[in-house]
Amino acid sequence: MAKHLKRSRDAVQRAEDDTKVRATVEGILGDIEKRGDAAVRDLSIKFDQWDRKDYRLTDAEIKDCMSQLSARNIDDIKFAQAQVRNFAEHQRASMKDIEVETLPGVVLGHKNIPVNSVGCYVPGGKYPLLASAHMSVITAKVAGVGRIVTCAPPFQGKAAPAIVAAQHLAGADVIYCLGGIQAVGAMAIGTESIAAVDMLVGPGNAYVAEAKRQLYGRVGIDLFAGPTETLVIADDTVDGEICATDLLGQAEHGPNSPAILLTTSEKLARETMAEIERLLKILPTAAVAAKAWEDYGEVIVCDSDEEMVEEADRIASEHVQVMTRDPDYFLKNMTNYGALFLGPRTNVAFGDKVIGTNHTLPTNKAARYTGGLWVGKFLKTVTYQRVLTDEASALIGEYCSRLCMLEGFAGHAEQANVRVRRYGGRNIAYASAAE
Repeated sequence: MAKHLKRSRDAVQRAEDDTKVRATVEGILGDIEKRGDAAVRDLSIKFDQWDRKDYRLTDAEIKDCMSQLSARNIDDIKFAQAQVRNFAEHQRASMKDIEVETLPGVVLGHKNIPVNSVGCYVPGGKYPLLASAHMSVITAKVAGVGRIVTCAPPFQGKAAPAIVAAQHLAGADVIYCLGGIQAVGAMAIGTESIAAVDMLVGPGNAYVAEAKRQLYGRVGIDLFAGPTETLVIADDTVDGEICATDLLGQAEHGPNSPAILLTTSEKLARETMAEIERLLKILPTAAVAAKAWEDYGEVIVCDSDEEMVEEADRIASEHVQVMTRDPDYFLKNMTNYGALFLGPRTNVAFGDKVIGTNHTLPTNKAARYTGGLWVGKFLKTVTYQRVLTDEASALIGEYCSRLCMLEGFAGHAEQANVRVRRYGGRNIAYASAAE
């Protein structure tokens, strides 16, 4: 039976936090709806101390940001983007348009059509998270999206050069230096200076995630990607240092980032907890990571790999790092996760920054019903049908008419009956079931 050596804040406290976030976001989105650009400017000044006449970056500003990076910086960004693009292109190639003749004279098909416009949010208030530009912009480009808009907050009082470079090199059509709820709200709702998009993508803090949730329906969204979560599944084949490092390496994202250790070794569990305390004395981001670990860290000891799978599927974490004798056991048996990182040679940071899989992943247990951002999220799979012969139209029409009358839809039935009369030579009365 699973035993907790450390628990996170209870569900009641988390629910109270969520309620406050929900109310704040609802008020801000309503303000943007009413006042447009004026509201966006007020919010940018309030939350980011950032005021401009136009939040869109000019070509000259983009060029200036690019010039602030070294050749190595640019090469590194291009390398990471090449990996993301390569995997996205393989994903796109796996999605085929189809057309099949399901009955003689009946042709059905589907097409994969990209959405027309996308707004990509790139978080960057605490850290300049340029990797999110690769993940959203490049994936949308590979899918064939026609207009790609990006928003990222200012960093240390100005546009973050690395983020701007990543957005530009990825192929963004319009780049705004704008953050938070005001950014996603402006892109979804539209203002006097910012044209509305059809879809919002990208990770963010709890407020950005809630804004996307409230805007869903007005626009499409990729998924609910809130504060980063990590789950480390380990046994006695690894040590406390690597487990602690992988937990704190994600906890530094923010003070509400869950970091959970799941293990069959109580010895490893206690070693990891001791290593976390040691690392928090030397980690430059310890102030944030320590708060996340205190409030959202958990350590769970299980009796078997089977029990760890059960617990992992219950947790449904965004990132799952598996360091056990048989990592493939978890690949085969786990069902609820955003992304798996199998074996000690890989880690979540590889996926976050450079390896090529997308780092925009489901949080808050959304992994129970969705995967992460990928090319398919930007595509609408739409169907079409043709009936090529009189015989096929009459055949389908007779079945359709009877089924419509079974439901009481006389008008639907007559759509079928008129085809039976015209193409099948059957004298069917108006709105009666075909015999």
